[in-house]
Amino acid sequence: MVDYFLQGGKFMWPILLAGIAGVAFSVERLYHLFQSDIDIDEFSADITNTLKSSGVAAAIQKCDSAAGPVRNLFLAGLERVRLGAAEAEKAIESRGTLEMANLEKNMSWITFFIGTAPMLGFLGTVVGMIKAFDDIKSSNDISPAVVAGGISVALLTTAFGLIIAIILQLFQNVALTMIDGHILKMERGSGDLMETMMDLEREGKLKS
Repeated sequence: MVDYFLQGGKFMWPILLAGIAGVAFSVERLYHLFQSDIDIDEFSADITNTLKSSGVAAAIQKCDSAAGPVRNLFLAGLERVRLGAAEAEKAIESRGTLEMANLEKNMSWITFFIGTAPMLGFLGTVVGMIKAFDDIKSSNDISPAVVAGGISVALLTTAFGLIIAIILQLFQNVALTMIDGHILKMERGSGDLMETMMDLEREGKLKS
């Protein structure tokens, strides 16, 4: 593999750098998403039960022991519920927009490197082909050995670029699946919390 890399020429290095950068962004995203993952059913039940039995302050304190976008949504709503359930709902919707943007942070860079790696590979191949034809011209020989050698080296950059893109595409698909899961949990959790707050407000049992 190292021999193939060295045979590919100077274009292999920017492709490698694109791959390293893409993997770095992918690992950062996956680490963040794994760290932010929680059991939404358990967390939601814990917060809503605390809200019903002990009031808003106790529910906020419970949120402090968790982390992630769902926790941030709950906290935003609980901090505004004293102004009414309608205000809490607005706070949750506003915070939800920020949390979705935070979940998708750096995903555009992964997409960028998925596109850049094969494009660099194609460019390296074109440059290699030009060099191969120049070699044919200078040697005044179109034998298969001369042509095949130059073309083989030229195509290595395309192959390497595509391999990098495929690896990054796999990382991106895993990250996108996890982001969709987080968004679903945010919707379910915020719905449960809003329903509980509206019920307590309607019954006059919403305690500070």
